[in-house]
Formats: sequence, C-alpha cells, structure tokens
Amino acid sequence: MADPLQEFLRRLRVAAAAGSLVKLTLGRYRGSDATLRNLYVRPVTLRAGQRLSFLWRHATRDVTKNHSPEAAVDLLVTLIGGDFGSAHLFTTTEDAQLEISAEGAPRIKILPPAHAAPASGAHDHRKERPIPPESRWLRLVGVTTEAGAVREGMAAKFKQINRFVELLASLVPEAPLPADRPVEVADMGCGKGYLTFATWQYLREIARRPARIRGIEQRPELVDGCNRTARACGCTGLEFVSGAIAETAVAPLDVLIALHACDTATDDALAQGVAAGAGLLVVAPCCHQELSPQLVAAPVLAPALRHGIFRERQAEFVTDALRTLLLEWAGYDTRAFEFVSTEHTAKNLMIAAVRRRVAHDREACAARVCDLAAFYGIRHQHLASRLGFPLAS
Repeated sequence: MADPLQEFLRRLRVAAAAGSLVKLTLGRYRGSDATLRNLYVRPVTLRAGQRLSFLWRHATRDVTKNHSPEAAVDLLVTLIGGDFGSAHLFTTTEDAQLEISAEGAPRIKILPPAHAAPASGAHDHRKERPIPPESRWLRLVGVTTEAGAVREGMAAKFKQINRFVELLASLVPEAPLPADRPVEVADMGCGKGYLTFATWQYLREIARRPARIRGIEQRPELVDGCNRTARACGCTGLEFVSGAIAETAVAPLDVLIALHACDTATDDALAQGVAAGAGLLVVAPCCHQELSPQLVAAPVLAPALRHGIFRERQAEFVTDALRTLLLEWAGYDTRAFEFVSTEHTAKNLMIAAVRRRVAHDREACAARVCDLAAFYGIRHQHLASRLGFPLAS
C-alpha cells in the first residue's frame, strides 16, 4: 500500500468527488489554538449548491463554516497529519481510520461502511445523532417507543446520551488507550445504564474498537435489569455487576466513567481510575458536602457568603477545582466544562482527564494544590487522601 497518509487523502478526495462522503472527524488536535478540540465535516445542501460543513469544536463554543467541496478538500489536506493526528472517514462504500503516532508515523485501517447512505445535508432533515433513536437498547430501557420515537419526558435524557457520546468521540482519540487488546471500561455508579450502553455502542459500533465494559451499581434490581437488556440486545463484552464504587475492583482499566456519583463517591471513582493507570477519566460530580464545613472565607468574601446559596456554590467550585489540580499532579491533563444545558440538569459540570504521555513538573502541580487548599483553609479532602497527597503540613 502507498504511504498511509497519502492513501487516506486519496480516499477522501474520491469520496468527496463521488458524493459518497457521509462524514469526517478529525481529532488529537496539536496546533496552536489552545481551545480547539476537534473538527467535524459533513455534506450539506445550500441554496448555493453542495457544500462541506466544517464544525470546529472548541472547549466552550462551536464554530461552523461551509466550503465548496474543492476548497474543503484542499483545506483538509493541510490539516490531516498537520494540526490533527487522527482522522476517521465515513463513506457509503468503506470507512477509513488514520492514526499518526507521536513520532509522526501514519497508520491506516480500512473498515466496512457503518452508513448505508450519505446524510441528505438538507437543513430541515432530522438531526443525525451518534446513537439513533432506533437503537434497540433505547427501547428496552424506556427512552424510546417501539416505533423509535423518543418518549414524552425522555427528550432531555436522549440528548444527554448523545452529547456524552459526542464527548467520548472527542476524548478517546486523545487518550493513551491500548491498540493490542480490548479497551477496559468501567462505568461506576451506572444506575439504569443509559451511558454504559451508549459507551458500548460508541466503542464497538462507531469507533470499531474491541472493548470490555462493566457497569457497576449498588442496587441489584438495576443490575439485573441491565444485564437482561444487554443479553437481549446481544451486547457482547458488556456486563453489569453489583457493588459500591469504593469497594469494587476495576483493574485492569483504561477508561473510567462516573456520572453523578454523590459527594466523595466521585473521589473514590477517580482514585480507582488513577490507581489503575486509566488513560481516560470522565466524571460529572454530584453533591459537594465534604468541604463546606471547612471553608474559611477571605474577609472580603465573608459578607456575601452569609447567603447559603453562595456558600454552596463556593463549595462546589473549590471541590472540583481541587479535583482537577490533584489529577494534574497525578499525571493527567484535565479540563472542566459544561456537559449539558442547565435546563436539563443543574449538575452539569464534567471533568475529563487524559493521562499524559510525557513527564510533568510534579512539584509545581503540588504547589498549586497546596496554595488553593491553604487559601480556603482546607485540611482534608477525600481525593487527596485517596491519592496520598498531604494537604495539611
């Protein structure tokens, strides 16, 4: 085969010219824009004719620009292998996945097509979702009807599921995950398993990566129900087990997920992931009760913090800020962002952490943790204790 990068670009040109392009995703951004994460490309039909729509996904905003097919391909040729280290091409005849190592060595994988036809591109068509409402497990867990329509009252959950998969699609290419064995995933405190099933579908059917996924939940009745659904849907490599987050062994582990684990259960999940050397940690904290009694307000803040709601929000900020700094000390690149709109849930902060491939200044990271803790008078925090980090001297 020709040079893998040039072969990928050749297939992209053919798909764009033939009208068989369904979509293109670019990841592992390594350019100069600190806020840019991914680029998504899809065909659209405008009054001016056929165009390729570029969705530039930044940390806190999205930017859309449309280009003619010829101009779009010329731009993509400069981006693939340049600013972006991975690319996934979806067409009606085949899929192609390109990965470029840190040393610059490209590798291409050709897969059967995941889509039978390209998106219509019309602006009035139903929005394409990574997890379509026709997915059988969505019906069995009560999100959609037998006809594949989203049930009344479940629209926010359906949107949350797909938003989560979109985030996974941007994070997984960045993480140091194994290429020679199945990816080991644990979803801790998985509840009814909505996001566990979504993770399975993303990894196995969209990313085409072999994976073993465990959903961990304390309530046995939910575990039994999720296992029945997994068997009914033929979800190979997916299982649910009963157990508490702090007490359930998860090693080996590559991806740790814990959404809305209450208070210090989020810390237990993060500590499990760090101890297992997971390449990717994704959590959405819920409740922040531990630090509130310890907080010592700076004199200028004291009058404002007499109001309970401000004190509660300060506790949330300090808790999650400490978590991100502790994860950076432990060897992860972290980011915190809004998961879904506050109209769907008030607990919408997500913390994502990708294990670094290179060494970092551990002492500088430790100093930042200690400075923040000292400013607020924090002498004990659960994640710090689990990681063996002494906050109080």
